[in-house]
Amino acid sequence: MITQHHDFTSVEDKLEKQIRIKQMQLRIAQESNMPLVMEALRLQLEELEKDNEFQAFMSILDD
Repeated sequence: MITQHHDFTSVEDKLEKQIRIKQMQLRIAQESNMPLVMEALRLQLEELEKDNEFQAFMSILDD
């Protein structure tokens, strides 16, 4: 059980870090007026957020 919690926390931390990085990249693309890059980053950010929500849901089920 402790191992599962540690694994989940590790995955959650990685997802949170990836989300923060994508948000930073998106801000840079906005400031640089790069619409195609902005759209690609938005899509990637949406997927990461969905993954993060899924992980949170799975942790509720594991409890």
